[in-house]
Amino acid sequence: MKLPYSWLKDLVPGLPPVHELEPILASLGLPLEGVEEVPAPPAGVLLAAVKEAAPIEGTALTRLSLDVGEHGEQVIASGAPNAVGLAAGTMLALVTPGTTLEGVEYGVRQLQGVASWGMAASAKELGIGEASAGLLLFPAGTAAPGTPMRELWTDDAVLDVEVTPNRADVLSALGLARDLAAFLNLELREPPAGAPAVGEGQIRVTLPPRGLVLERDPSRKLRFGCDHFAARAVSGVHNGPAPLWMQRRVTLSGMRSIDLIVDTSNYVMLELGQPTALYDRRDVEGDQIMVAFGLRQGERVADLLGKTHETGPEDLLILDGAAGSLPTVAEAFASQGPKAGEHVLGIAGIVGGDHGHVRADTADVVIESAHFDPVLLRRTSTRLGLKTDAVYRYERGVDPLLAPRAAGRVAGLLAEHGGGTPEAGMTVVGEPELPGQITATGDQIRALLGMHVATAEMRTLLTRLGCVVAGEGDTLTVTPPSWRVDMAIWQDLAEEVARLHGYAELPETLPGLRVHDSNVGASAANTARTGLRRTLSGLGFQEVVTYTFTSDEEAARARTETPGVRLRNPLTADRTGLRTALYPSLLKAAQGAGERALLFELGRVFPAGGEAERLGLLMRGPLAPKTDQPGVAGGLRVFTGLVAGFAASQGAGFELRQLRGDAVPAALHPGIAGEVVWNGQAVGYLGALHPEIAQAFGLKGDTFVLEVALPLPAREWAFRDPSRAPAAWRDLAVTLPLDVSYGELAALLRAEAGGLLESVEPFDVYQGEQVGEGRRSVAVRLVFRGEKTLTDAEVDPVMERLIGAVRARNWSIREK
Repeated sequence: MKLPYSWLKDLVPGLPPVHELEPILASLGLPLEGVEEVPAPPAGVLLAAVKEAAPIEGTALTRLSLDVGEHGEQVIASGAPNAVGLAAGTMLALVTPGTTLEGVEYGVRQLQGVASWGMAASAKELGIGEASAGLLLFPAGTAAPGTPMRELWTDDAVLDVEVTPNRADVLSALGLARDLAAFLNLELREPPAGAPAVGEGQIRVTLPPRGLVLERDPSRKLRFGCDHFAARAVSGVHNGPAPLWMQRRVTLSGMRSIDLIVDTSNYVMLELGQPTALYDRRDVEGDQIMVAFGLRQGERVADLLGKTHETGPEDLLILDGAAGSLPTVAEAFASQGPKAGEHVLGIAGIVGGDHGHVRADTADVVIESAHFDPVLLRRTSTRLGLKTDAVYRYERGVDPLLAPRAAGRVAGLLAEHGGGTPEAGMTVVGEPELPGQITATGDQIRALLGMHVATAEMRTLLTRLGCVVAGEGDTLTVTPPSWRVDMAIWQDLAEEVARLHGYAELPETLPGLRVHDSNVGASAANTARTGLRRTLSGLGFQEVVTYTFTSDEEAARARTETPGVRLRNPLTADRTGLRTALYPSLLKAAQGAGERALLFELGRVFPAGGEAERLGLLMRGPLAPKTDQPGVAGGLRVFTGLVAGFAASQGAGFELRQLRGDAVPAALHPGIAGEVVWNGQAVGYLGALHPEIAQAFGLKGDTFVLEVALPLPAREWAFRDPSRAPAAWRDLAVTLPLDVSYGELAALLRAEAGGLLESVEPFDVYQGEQVGEGRRSVAVRLVFRGEKTLTDAEVDPVMERLIGAVRARNWSIREK
């Protein structure tokens, strides 16, 4: 949230200098994202009054005769769209000859036969705002012609405050000033109250019932649509430029100045935190406003910016008397008369409608100031893709009692600066829910904070925040102010006490170690994940953290299961469901990782069977050293070696069993796929990415992936003294068909060898004429060890048993 320092200074006169505010706001939980110094306009920019505005024939320019005070009457030519038809007396910012702006010196120029004396400037050209589409205009009588703009638009500092979602009360100048005044124990000057109201107003207002059940889903019940609504009419408003001080505050707060009516609405929102909407009274038929649900699905509503939105039965709308005059809103929308959308003054709390918006000739307005259900507005704005300044405040929680005050403030400003006449009364309907009482003891709060704050000081601090504090002794019975919708439990009171007393006062103490039986082993899962991350990082892998959201299109590209868990209100079209596999996220991360990538992720997936945690690895690019098996084969050996090293560091047994046919996952190359066996249990798969998937994701070169279920199976650990006896080695060469994997051979040898076999390691593979077509020879080294030195008489029978098992499979022993 952006706010000029000068505005805060007006509300809290004793405020320290701007450079001292940063640590103060940080201690309040409202850190500054930055401070922007905004200089005053140069000395050569003067205030000038328009005497006459006339179009220059045959051009898009306007000839302006200006009163520039001591410089007399001067003439300029302007191509700004709002220069056309300017009323006499309207004032503007004039860059006089000899003045330099952004390195450009202005003088007298001939434009379409007019000797233009300087230039009428926009806010952006002067460096005091972002608006560049038109001239910076001010009401007649703002100041004497020829007054330097720097005397009226002084330099300032704009604070960019980071506001957390729970602190909606500080999304305004008053709210932030209120918090600073409470912390610093300074005087707070409340903004003017606005035009007082006596009695009921002329505008009739109808609200939707509470606890409305939606016909489409009877199980869902809305808490309320709108529980407080204030409406007030103001007649005879002379719309035009807003006063300079108002434009200055609105512009420095990051908004664009439009005209008096719009700027007044925006100004009150920035000042008090309450959004308001103003409608042309000519469109409020029957002086009646109806807040209601009920538009049929797909009803098209045009907003004041000309965009069209499709609303539905869960959207809250502001309707005029034409819709409200019928017995039910549904009947109005089912009627054969005008379309329902033509009666919509606005989508409640989000955006005004084209019907009812303020126009150039608007003189009579109706002010809407209301409190809407924040959850309902968030759903509607998300679905429609509309995020406005009003929604930003409503969805976080606006003061439920603020509506009448804001309506009165808008009416007062329109009367003071637009010559309008507010009606005597104001229509206020609804009974909002207010924060309830919270009871706590000083000992509770002290125990939670871990520091000593006297109960009497707690009462003082909470009272400064606007709370009503009762109770005797150590008991605190606190009624939060209406604007603190985030205060609901006694822990919230403790937080406020800590904020105002000062987080810096928290003592540095070591926490006591309390181990309960239910906590034993509670951190084991996190400890295991930390170990996995450290090991993989040590092997050269880089961790990525990706979204768990995906889409049907992405699942189809990756050939994985279609998402079964759908998001009701997806943020974007490519995040409509929860992912069912981990590797598509790694593939997307690899797209921006360059030609080489070693990536891993520990994340959750949501397949048809429920929720699961998995580990995914990806290797891509020329990471393999030159071997006698180039290309995919060489890369696979490197990737498998990394996984084997990972398993060894975890003290786990790792085996890769070849997969064929229908057992190959759709993600993998049909001929380069294996099942990962970890400590004797199958946990996932490893292999080369299917070429068509790689092409779909734009990944060139060989890509290898692994995806396994977590937690990985642990092995039973037992200590055994290492044997002091030497090992006995035997080599065996087995000739077998090409479709038989080494894993099958190794499994057979281990099963038949018994307890004397310590390890099996392959050391040679041969294919050629000597073994025949369609076959290969695999030579393995068998290591035997016992409690004592083994003799040939003990090893030879084992070897005979192994040779017999091999031949029983119709494999053969290669003799030479």
